[in-house]
Amino acid sequence: MTIAIYPGSFDPIHNGHIDIARRAARLFDKVIWAAYDRPLKNLLFSEQERLEFMRQAVGDVSNIEVCSYHGLTVGFARQIGARAIVRGLRVTYDFEIEYQMALTNAQQAPEIDTVCLMTSMRYAFVSSSILKEVALAGGDISEMVPPFVATRLKQRIAQLGDDRTEKVKLVSLQE
Repeated sequence: MTIAIYPGSFDPIHNGHIDIARRAARLFDKVIWAAYDRPLKNLLFSEQERLEFMRQAVGDVSNIEVCSYHGLTVGFARQIGARAIVRGLRVTYDFEIEYQMALTNAQQAPEIDTVCLMTSMRYAFVSSSILKEVALAGGDISEMVPPFVATRLKQRIAQLGDDRTEKVKLVSLQE
């Protein structure tokens, strides 16, 4: 059985993430969709909330298992017997970052390959950072995320109130 891991922070998941997870499930016998428990990022959602989103998004796919992990991704991959790390690529910038990570992972664990899936064109512009910024500004994110994520994201933004820039690191579309 060929096992692959699809790791990331997924704060929150968006339709591009779901697309990559589902496509990876067609290529591998088992896909572990894994949320990194403590990324060096300002998170809007807890580990459990992120896992809940992921489970809800792929609950109908029998060969995708959702979990969290900590430590090196390749260490977790070894622990679960994964032979591949799945990553999604949107734009040239993604390639540069993913290439560096793939080389680092190969140096740490040469027996584990990195497999990059090109995002579907309809999701090429979507990132968690951009969707959070659009949502924070009151924009329409209905084409970027499943309805259950959109609802929870709006609730979280309302909870943050006016002090949200201190709690959420923004990547400005204007810069």
